Amino acid sequence: MTTTTAPAANGPGTPSRRGRPPKGASTLTRAAIVGATLSLIDDEGVEGVGMRTVARRLGVDAKSLYNYVDGKDDLLDAVAEHILIGLALPEPTGSLAADLRAVGRTFRANTLAHPRAAALVLTRQLDSAAALHPTERLLSMLRAAGCRPAEAVHLLRTLLATVVGTLLREVTEGPTCGEVGPEVERGRRADLEASGMPTLVEAAPHLARFDHDEEFEYTLDLLVTAVTSRVGGTSGTDR
Repeated sequence: MTTTTAPAANGPGTPSRRGRPPKGASTLTRAAIVGATLSLIDDEGVEGVGMRTVARRLGVDAKSLYNYVDGKDDLLDAVAEHILIGLALPEPTGSLAADLRAVGRTFRANTLAHPRAAALVLTRQLDSAAALHPTERLLSMLRAAGCRPAEAVHLLRTLLATVVGTLLREVTEGPTCGEVGPEVERGRRADLEASGMPTLVEAAPHLARFDHDEEFEYTLDLLVTAVTSRVGGTSGTDR
């Protein structure tokens, strides 16, 4: 008589049986994947993101992620959308200047919450409602101030280009646009003063220092002044 031996139960080092979900897969969701990816970006930057690196952080097989995202590009889009959804834009007050300042400061606070994801959010082209909501809000402010649709679009693009550029400069902190300590600032000033160029020498104390808060507020003030002046002068024309 032939005796059939039952298969041994899986031990700790035994691969899962075919059809059994990988470890951690039972709690896997798109939201969990996006959260893990954002955490990875905060730690290592966008360049550290890959399907395998995200899967390792979640403790799952990389193949299981494809049940929720189409690949790395879709994953990065999802992260950008997640951050934009969290952008709590202030309610309009009826003052275009005050509302534009509030929106600009909200964009900055949202960007600095995840600075290593800033380029992803500020430059990635998204077609979702999350991406369109800030556009709708800004356009509605400009239209309420009397802009015709074409003029509102031109101003919208100018606003976004200026704010995005300023924020990207802040989070990347290039060698001439980053905050530094007193010793480096003194070195910068000395180099400028030694240039022999009279205008640079004159401006050296100001060129040598850089304060992100001050620069952002100056840029925002200049932008708001320009937009409100433009709206007051061209609101009756459709450019």
